[in-house]
Amino acid sequence: MAKLLVKFQRYFRRKPVRFFTLIALYLTAGSLVFLHSGFAGEPTISENEPNPLDGTSEGTAFQYLGVVQLGRGFKETPEARNSVRRYGPWFKSVSKDTPERNKMGDYGGAWSRALKGRKVREKEEDRAKYIGCYVDNTRRRALRGVSFFDYKKMTVFRCQDNCAERGYLYAGLEFGAECYCGHKIQALNVSESECNMECKGEKSNICGGVNRLSIYRLELAQESARRYGSAIFRGCFHRPDNISLALPVTGVMLNMSVDKCVDFCTEKEYPLAALGGASCHCGFPTTLFTLHEREDEQLCAQKCGGEEFESCGTTEYFIVYQTQVQDNRCMDRRFLPARSKQFIALASFPGAGNTWARHLIELATGFYTGSYYFDGSLYNKGFKGERDHWRSGRTICIKTHESGQKEIEAFDSAILLIRNPYKALMAEFNRKYGGHIGFASHAHWKGKEWPEFVKNYAPWWATHTLDWLKYGKNVLVVHFEDLKRDLFVQLKRMVSLLGTRVFEDRLLCVEGQKDGNFKRSGLRKLEYDPYTPEMRKTISTYIKTVDMALKLRNLTGVPDDYYPR
Repeated sequence: MAKLLVKFQRYFRRKPVRFFTLIALYLTAGSLVFLHSGFAGEPTISENEPNPLDGTSEGTAFQYLGVVQLGRGFKETPEARNSVRRYGPWFKSVSKDTPERNKMGDYGGAWSRALKGRKVREKEEDRAKYIGCYVDNTRRRALRGVSFFDYKKMTVFRCQDNCAERGYLYAGLEFGAECYCGHKIQALNVSESECNMECKGEKSNICGGVNRLSIYRLELAQESARRYGSAIFRGCFHRPDNISLALPVTGVMLNMSVDKCVDFCTEKEYPLAALGGASCHCGFPTTLFTLHEREDEQLCAQKCGGEEFESCGTTEYFIVYQTQVQDNRCMDRRFLPARSKQFIALASFPGAGNTWARHLIELATGFYTGSYYFDGSLYNKGFKGERDHWRSGRTICIKTHESGQKEIEAFDSAILLIRNPYKALMAEFNRKYGGHIGFASHAHWKGKEWPEFVKNYAPWWATHTLDWLKYGKNVLVVHFEDLKRDLFVQLKRMVSLLGTRVFEDRLLCVEGQKDGNFKRSGLRKLEYDPYTPEMRKTISTYIKTVDMALKLRNLTGVPDDYYPR
């Protein structure tokens, strides 16, 4: 046997071409066997499906392709025969799918790229049902719950998942990248051909069109969320003087409960639900009912008729909740109608809340903000002014972290946002290693990165403020902590500097939408203090320097909580 192997080795060494030819024939034979086994199954046609061979049904060629795909070793399930769904990815389900089901989903994904969202006879999704293409209007939205944008990674499932988590009944996608949620559709149904834009995050699916929504009904939105357990408690407030104008919709319920009132106002598409004994009042925050003057909660401590462990207020003092209905009075945004010749900076040290301030300014003014840089992740989140050159003149103000005389003097005026350096440094470290709303890992905090970061960035926190105070023209100083504590007053100051008219009802709307998608959850807060005594000693020196510089210009010094406890 050994001699035979040696002879073969010598033979192929002298004539290698024959060796490679033999290998090629072997691989070809194996491929033919594999293909034959793949087509061994017979195509299965459901009894309710038009026969693909009779040529009478519309889209026969596509239907037959789908049937042949199922025939590759898979049997069609009875459920798949009697259902219709919009083509898309398989959604997560609480049921345990069989391996055949999973494989069929994988094969179906390949054909979905060719079908581009057409309806096919497959198992309907447990989580959502596509119901049609609808008109949308920026002034009066078809779905009036929360919304979010992602111009790079939006998918149908991501939109549905976000809306379902918040308890909404409907999820709609528009312009390939925008997601809207709601409990009611308030728009006209139009032709499917008008929803013709692919999703930015999955080319195989359709995500609406220009002013057109692809809307899904969320069949299994969590019942607990739908019961409005996530409604936000706003406090106890005195009954407004003109209640019919302040809270225009009222319902009387004998067995009143928080759930019933929130449910009632959500159905009526109002963001506020005010309980006054057996009465439920719905409306918007306005100058007639600002929610700025909270009362002692004991004044509202009257048990609900339908739930003894809840307070339902009285006829004079209302318990107020914010529902999941989005207040759309401040959601429209656009570029400036005429190019501005004045360049206004929104200046801050990194980590001082610049992105959040931009979000507030855009809602308060209705105009996009720009940037000295280009951050694709922020553009994908809806900051459309991010792509414009900072001198384009189309944005209301320009984000910048720059310091230095030349860069600062390029601006005509500025809003200087200052934040506690201990918080700002940690926020910027999280952004650097975890993204805009992510977190740095434990290894980064404990490794050499954190001490090196503090050493380089802590001096910059001080010099950034000092440079803007020295070289800036018409500088408005806003402390991040004051903006959080008294958003209405501080945002009103900022909008006034920007040279646009201040609408108080719009500012009240912003208060209800203030967090946006730019706030870290806080679920991963450090369980220890990352600052060493040496770090704190150095940072305290910088705080005192900035505090003195502010007071020398007759400005309010830094807040007391800047100093370590």
